[in-house]
Parts: sequence; structure tokens; C-alpha cells
Amino acid sequence: MSLRINTNISALTAMRHLEDTQSMLEGSVSRLSTGLRINSAADDPAGLIISEGLRSQIKGIDQAGRNVQDAINMTKTAESSLNEVSGLLLDMRALAVNSSNTATVDATQLAANQGQIRNIIDSINRIAQQTSWGSKKLLNGAAGVQSSITRTDLASSLYIGPEFNGYAVQTGTVSITQTTQATQTTTGALATTFANGSATVNPGTFTINGHTFTVDTGTTVDSVVQMINQSSSDTGVTATLVPSGGNVAVQLTSTKYGSQFPINYLEGANILNGGAGAVPAVGTDAVYSVTAPTVNGAQTETFTGGIGPGVDGLTLTSPSGNRMVLTPTGNATAGAQTIGQLTVGSMRFQIGANPDQATLFSIPSVFASDLGTNAVAGQNLSTIDVTSQQGATNAMKIIDDAVQQVASLRGNIGSFQSNFLQSTQRSLSVAQENLTASESQIRDADVAYEMSEYTKLQVLQQSGIAVLAQANQAPQSILQLLKGG
Repeated sequence: MSLRINTNISALTAMRHLEDTQSMLEGSVSRLSTGLRINSAADDPAGLIISEGLRSQIKGIDQAGRNVQDAINMTKTAESSLNEVSGLLLDMRALAVNSSNTATVDATQLAANQGQIRNIIDSINRIAQQTSWGSKKLLNGAAGVQSSITRTDLASSLYIGPEFNGYAVQTGTVSITQTTQATQTTTGALATTFANGSATVNPGTFTINGHTFTVDTGTTVDSVVQMINQSSSDTGVTATLVPSGGNVAVQLTSTKYGSQFPINYLEGANILNGGAGAVPAVGTDAVYSVTAPTVNGAQTETFTGGIGPGVDGLTLTSPSGNRMVLTPTGNATAGAQTIGQLTVGSMRFQIGANPDQATLFSIPSVFASDLGTNAVAGQNLSTIDVTSQQGATNAMKIIDDAVQQVASLRGNIGSFQSNFLQSTQRSLSVAQENLTASESQIRDADVAYEMSEYTKLQVLQQSGIAVLAQANQAPQSILQLLKGG
């Protein structure tokens, strides 16, 4: 046994253990006062990394849950507006049914019904334009399919609805390929020939599509042509001078394309056609193949012109209700041509904590011009006219189609809300609960365990102090040796 005065090893050992106990006691106090097992990265580096990741997920899921609730509220707003549109359509149909009862309804009542229908159409358009969530328009087509023309020289109008050849459309280009070129009705060169445009025409009268023209003595061929052209808005026919057997003759051509615009020319004496009526070649309607992008790849539909009463042969319609109006230049252009662009707008909902956890939902336009497009060719809700028997009958068909269209849209919104959004909200709640439990297991302090550790450390602290005091007394024994000497 060795005894030293300058260095008290026992005291140093007791001090070291007391300092360790004091450090652990401070940690225990920190955990008990915060309720957290990890108060700094030094407490559990690996646990801190894991728990921070869990906290990030929990925070994201919490916000995603609020996003889903916002989405539910937004779809409820759209659906409630569509419910109002449905009510207006039912009122409109009642007016159409009343207008069809021509045995008891007179012209004054028909006009009143038509005026009320126009007011209903204005209300539907107002709902489509003004329904919004904040500044986001919901029913004006901004969240649906928009068709834009990129070749205005080839087409003047393009409407592609949400479906094309049975598939939902996607963003991309629309192209056309000519199958049959539309033509105008033409008489060809009429039978009577003239040396030139200054030659005079026999006096008399002739009729074009019910419009009678009177030719006085001394009237020139040029003047007759001018006379016909000045009335083309009434007759739908224009006149030109064309070569005929070394002379010139008048040729009549319809201003519109297609089979629905014939030329009925009659004369009682030899004026332009040798005293006979003209038998013109009736025009043909255009037929085109139109290709558009869909969820199942590019699809092609056949668009046919002249479908429906009084529809020009350049106004083409597909079986699914998509429409296109060609220009004369487009009608004369053969080969595949890209004419337009589809932009499929949608509402994007972030419904999860991660970048790829989002969903899209589209709501098409519900303007009157976009409703009831599949019932009567070339007509829609905005073109309804119940002042005639046929118009009232067509109106019922168009309104029935619009009612079904709006009902289907409401059903889609309801299904999205119930089967997707609300289901997602429940799933997010379960995920948040379980992730929070996992994060708590890593990060939170077990108070019962910490309290027992705290009590133990207090006892160790007190015993350490007592032992340190005893160790500090050890050098006193050396004095006994010195006194004994």
C-alpha cells in the first residue's frame, strides 16, 4: 500500500464518477422537462434522422388532408351549380312540351315561351361563366377540353368534346385528311350564249330559288350578272360569265357548299337558258378523317358535312358530336394537314405527402352552346327555337340530351368526391395516426422509465458526493504516520 499527499487517486476516481452521474442526471432532467427522449442530435443521431423523416411525412400528410378537404368543398361547389343548371333544363323542357301543343298554343304564347327559354339560356351561361372557387373558374371549360385552330386558313371552327371515338381526349394536335371534297351546286354554262358581256339580253323574267328578276329591253349580259350577284344574299346564288363555244354564257353557282343548297332556275322565254329551266348538278358534302389524341393513343373519326337541315357541306359533324367547319381553302387542300390543338385542362389535387401523389380531374364547359350537341345535328341548347312545331320537337330532343349530359357530369363529380376524395381522406387519417405513433416511439420520452432513472441518478449523485468526501479524508491518515515518528 502506498500513501501520497500530492495526488489523491481515490478522490479523482470518485470525482470522475460523480461528474458522469451529474451529466446523466442533467440529461434525465432535460428529458423529463421536455417529454422528449431526443432533445439534441447527440442523444440519438440515428433516431433523430429517422424521426425527422417521419415528421416531414406527418406534416405533409396533414397538409394533404387539408388539400383533400378543399377539393371536396370545390367539387361540392361545382355540383351545386350543376344542380341549378339541371333545374333550369327541366323548366326549359316544360316550355318545349307546352310549345309542342300547337292545338291550343298561339303565336303570342310561343313567343313568350321562346323569350323565357332565352332567359334560361342566359342564366345557364351566367352559371357557367361565374361559378368559381376563389379565382378558379369551374364550369367555363378552363378545367375541360379546349380546341384551338392553328390553321385558320383551313378551318374556321373546331369543337372536340371530352370523348373522341369512345375514348377520353388528351392534349395534342388535331389533323385532317380529305376523303371527299365538298362542292357547290352549279348549272355549268347556261344554254344561251353571247358574243361578250356587252351583248344585250332578251327582255322577260326569270326566277332563281323563288326570287324573280325582270330584264328590260337593252339590258346587257354584264348587267344581268350584276343583278343576280346583288341578290345573292336572298337567293344563295352567284353568277359569272364563262366561255362557251367561242362565246360566253352565264353560269350560276350556289354560295354555299353541299347537297342542301340546290339552284332552281326557271325562265319563260329565252333569256339565259334558251327558255328552259336549268337542271344543275347538286353540290356534294365534304367527308374527312379527323385524328385526335386520346388516352388510348391517336384515334380517328369520320366527319361528314351537311348533316341536319340547312347545314352547309363544309360544316362537318362526327357521330360522337364533335364538329369542324372548313374554309373553302381547307376544302380544296388534299393530304393530311394539322389544323388544331387540343388542350385538356384539369384541376390538379395534391393528395399525398410526396411529389407523385396527385390526381387530376376535368370538368367540361357547360355553356349552352356545349350542351345538347348530340341530339339534332348542327344544333345545341343555344340554338333552340320553339316558335315552330319542328323547332319545339327538336328542342325536346336537345334538352333531353343536355339533361343527360349534365346528369352524367354530376355523377362523375359525385363519384370522384365519394369514391376517391373521401376515401383518400380516410386513408390519410390512418397513415397520419400510424406515422405519428412511430415518430412518438422514437422521439418521445418514456416518463415512467425516465423517472426511475432520475431517482437512481439522484441516489448515485448523493452517494458519489459522500464517497468523494471520504476520499478527500484519506490523506489525513498520513498525518498519523508523521505524528507517530
